[in-house]
Amino acid sequence: MDIRDIQNLIKFVSKAEVSEVKYKTKDFEITIKTPLAGNESVGFIPQPAMYPTAPQMPAVATPQTTAPAAPAEKTEAASDESKYLTIKSPMIGTFYRKPAPDKDAFVSVGDAVTPGKVVCVIEAMKLFNQIESEVSGKIVKILVDDATPVEYDQPLFLVDPS
Repeated sequence: MDIRDIQNLIKFVSKAEVSEVKYKTKDFEITIKTPLAGNESVGFIPQPAMYPTAPQMPAVATPQTTAPAAPAEKTEAASDESKYLTIKSPMIGTFYRKPAPDKDAFVSVGDAVTPGKVVCVIEAMKLFNQIESEVSGKIVKILVDDATPVEYDQPLFLVDPS
């Protein structure tokens, strides 16, 4: 079983809303436990709580004179970033820019990346997974702070392919 299979299993478990899943073969055994068994003491914040819908309500309630200005800024920023490729998180976990606290970061703004180059580490379930670039180009922006949680498919880096 490779890392993609494990990631798919984790996604399945989270969507199925079960408390524990055990998967065993002759080579290995994996157990995935979630806080859905009624254990409220676990420090887990579900996805909907992290992205509340409250900010959308004031946008509807604001006067129409200020509403057109915000979409114009968003469109301008989106057009600037549309020319860049995105390296996204393949899993849920904690993002780290360095292999160890006393080491240098894998990549910084301005560094060139090629497919297969390690750009960061994501810790998930006590495992440190090296995330490799699937694109080539130059790092333009790092979108996530070091040692912060990331979600599946969350953009991590912007890469200029030129």
